[in-house]
Amino acid sequence: MQSKPKPFAARHRQAAETRATILRAAADIFAQAGLAGARTDAIAKAARVNKALLYYYFKSKDALYSAVLEDHLGEFFRRAQEILAHRGSARAIVLRYVSMHFDFISARPYYPVLFQRLLMTGGRSLERLARKYFVPIGREFSGVIARGVRAGEFRPVDSRQTVISLVGITVFYFSSALVARLVGRFDPYADRSLTQRKEEVLKFIRYGLFRDPEARVP
Repeated sequence: MQSKPKPFAARHRQAAETRATILRAAADIFAQAGLAGARTDAIAKAARVNKALLYYYFKSKDALYSAVLEDHLGEFFRRAQEILAHRGSARAIVLRYVSMHFDFISARPYYPVLFQRLLMTGGRSLERLARKYFVPIGREFSGVIARGVRAGEFRPVDSRQTVISLVGITVFYFSSALVARLVGRFDPYADRSLTQRKEEVLKFIRYGLFRDPEARVP
């Protein structure tokens, strides 16, 4: 007896789940081996799918690599825009944004490695992603800083340089995780380590940027 075909909604959901599984497996492999060293056989095995299915969804290894980056950056972009679109206190927006950025990276251990590889590779892919994601978010974040300076919430700082500094104190911790394990002899991704680091980052922002570090943030 021939089985009935699945409804469209069920097929669509299954396809989305399969695609997400492949992306997660590919992020792991690409972070370890890079684009050149990654093997589609290994990605298919890690995702527990037929190799042909990789090409069905992504056409090529390059396309899969781009999709992995888009998956990470697109989700971060969506969350960042949601926070930066608020018109409330600049202090609250900055703390929420940095907190979100920290949590986003801490939940994705391979993201810093993928991002570093992207920066090292350069080329049109980096330029395209920078124009699509980094430039608009950087511009909006810089605008929030400038607004906070004008309103007297922040010290008189250069908004662009401050954005660079805030990204740096957030990202470097994760980019140097391997060094911390070897030299510092602790796990940067342990819950206690993440909690302490996040608290210190937010405290540093309060005392380095806010005119009144002790004031309640609405």
